[in-house]
Amino acid sequence: MKKLIIPALLLASCFAKAQTVNSVSDPVEWVNPLMGTDSKGSLSTGNTYPAIACPWGMNFWMPQTGKMGDGWAYTYHSDKLRGFKQTHQPSPWINDYGQFAIMPVTKSVKFKEDDRASWFSHKAEVAKPYYYSVYLADHNVTTEITPTERAAAIRFTYGKEDSAFVVIDALDKGSYIKVLQSERKIIGYTTKNSGGVPANFKNYFVLTFDKPFTYVATFKNDVLSKGVAEAQENHVGAVIGFSTVKGEQVNVKVASSFISPEQAVLNLNQEIGSSTFDAIKDKAKAAWNAEMSRIKVEGGTSDQTRTFYSCLYRSMLFPRKFYEYDAKGAVVHYSPYNGQVLPGYMFTDNGFWDTFRAQFPFFNLMYPSMNAHIMEGMVNAYKESGWLPEWASPGHRDCMIGSNSASLIADAYLKGVRGFDINTAYEAIIKNSNNEGPLESVGRKGVKYYNKLGYVPYDVKINENTARTLEYSYDDWTIWKLAVALNRPKAEIERFAKQARNYRNVYDAESKLMRGKNEDGKFQTPFNPTKWGDAFTEGNSWHYSWSVFHDVQGLINLMGGKETFVQMLDSVFAMPPVFDDSYYHFTIHEIREMQIMNFGQYAHGNQPIQHMIYLYNYAGAPWKSQYWLREVMNRLYSATPDGYCGDEDNGQTSAWYVFSALGFYPVTPGAPQYVVGAPLFKKATVKLENGKEIVINAPRNSEENRYIRSATFNGANLTNNWLDYNALMKGATIDFDMDATPNKSRGISDKDVPYSMTQEVK
Repeated sequence: MKKLIIPALLLASCFAKAQTVNSVSDPVEWVNPLMGTDSKGSLSTGNTYPAIACPWGMNFWMPQTGKMGDGWAYTYHSDKLRGFKQTHQPSPWINDYGQFAIMPVTKSVKFKEDDRASWFSHKAEVAKPYYYSVYLADHNVTTEITPTERAAAIRFTYGKEDSAFVVIDALDKGSYIKVLQSERKIIGYTTKNSGGVPANFKNYFVLTFDKPFTYVATFKNDVLSKGVAEAQENHVGAVIGFSTVKGEQVNVKVASSFISPEQAVLNLNQEIGSSTFDAIKDKAKAAWNAEMSRIKVEGGTSDQTRTFYSCLYRSMLFPRKFYEYDAKGAVVHYSPYNGQVLPGYMFTDNGFWDTFRAQFPFFNLMYPSMNAHIMEGMVNAYKESGWLPEWASPGHRDCMIGSNSASLIADAYLKGVRGFDINTAYEAIIKNSNNEGPLESVGRKGVKYYNKLGYVPYDVKINENTARTLEYSYDDWTIWKLAVALNRPKAEIERFAKQARNYRNVYDAESKLMRGKNEDGKFQTPFNPTKWGDAFTEGNSWHYSWSVFHDVQGLINLMGGKETFVQMLDSVFAMPPVFDDSYYHFTIHEIREMQIMNFGQYAHGNQPIQHMIYLYNYAGAPWKSQYWLREVMNRLYSATPDGYCGDEDNGQTSAWYVFSALGFYPVTPGAPQYVVGAPLFKKATVKLENGKEIVINAPRNSEENRYIRSATFNGANLTNNWLDYNALMKGATIDFDMDATPNKSRGISDKDVPYSMTQEVK
């Protein structure tokens, strides 16, 4: 009989995956910023890039593999780096603004992006949220970057070269640069953007070096001019040179401002000053650990721990701070809406269609003070543009649907977030509810039909009409709850309570699914529930039919009761991943991602269905939530370059994982409840901003033991399939007894189900 020989490397790899992590003292070291970077336009595994940044920082830095203007600016499968870019990109589909690049070269001057590009290897790359390092093989230079909120320190270590250079590329679409040789300084601005900016938009930058320049040149487009220190044109940049010896380090300090050149210098002095590279690096690391240490997980595998903290990192990047501190320390911002410099907070780079679902509820739980600033920024956006933002980058962008700013504001206020002008915010919400905006994504497209008929018709040339109806209906529920809290007039309250039931107007009893309805009240035909787009947004009827976040019981009643409802939920996973892509005329990446994941019609890579698994809790089958949640976490997430199953989308898909791994999820933002799933770790400790702690214990948790046998909340028996927000905020200990066999008698009574509007309005 032959003895089975397992290679040592394979054995070590298997052990590493199974190894239990019992303590995390340095959570930022568990993060992989490369998670989700192995993406392309036809297939997203995150569509992320390694953001070298501080939490919610105004400026990010990234290594750049793509060409100038390519939204896929860093892709894991690339061989060469073209530079290191200051970036504000929230998504490859939205693209970038406020961007310029820096790149070391050696031996001879090479300034064009293809000429200066260098081969690199991930084996010689270190990527952490607070630090990035890579060896550029063609130039024999190691580049290191560490960030502050509005600045960064960069360090180049040159090999034994006769000539060492640095290229500063201000990119195209109108740029300016000037070399101040005697000051070892470079200043300039970039205007390159993808939309959403006023006419006077500029990102002003300043770089200072710790070594004298022995060579100075600037370029305009493709023409290099040696000895010329200033350039302004469509595409400009500069090249400076040094005399270096083997192993010599050149340090660069860089900052930018959307306000002025003077403010860029002020940002540099305020955030870096005379600090060394290593001191800045230590401070950036401490900033991440201060936030990440608020949640400590124990008893998971190494892979699970890495994935959790990598997702936690992604959940704290956007929306970015778009404000600065003036010479007196006051908060000011350049308005991406009217081009003025104004007092107060501003945040940007976020699409609320994605992030209202989990990311902003996560802020309300963990970072309410930060969210108060974000809400103030939303009010400022309304004051400066006349509209609440829905997809901002940096100003209004015409992307996605809904008026989900209502959800953000209502959930924040109803969960106790204060410090912003709620009355002006409410005024803005009401304006949204009555008007179309200057862009389809702002205000409510089709609002006259919606307010008159109770739905947006299919046949009036308004795209994605049924999705709009469903989202407006939920948003109206959040307005109703906020109106009650603000003691608004009775007629106003009743209006939104009525409109919150509008989801029923697009429910088709024959198919038991949501369906487009014509202006005459008849359902559109023919109806293919697997057709993507058309009446829906980046999904089909099987995805959007669950978008009744606020009244799941009402949806259950429409479908004929709990048994039928559970069968419909089961069907999502049981069906083959067939699709009709005729609306788009090609197979969009979201469709392909659903098709290849082997989850039937469940398309976790896009947002509309991400809450759906939790709905079993409303229908007497919570163990099915527990099963499928573990399947999604196990199979669709990993801290690897292909670690997501679709677009990560500004923290939403990551926040889903963070919540789900803790064991609960905000199915209904605006309601004071979280729906229970099942915890992933044996223990999690959540430190709230008010000083209280939520301790979640599941000591018998394992790969097999994914089901809740019983649970207690502060020692009392817990059969509810929900947790009360106010009780959690007082501090709580939740104990889960996990088992390999589902407990089909727990959480099945009517009192155990989470909130639905139908419970309070018959």
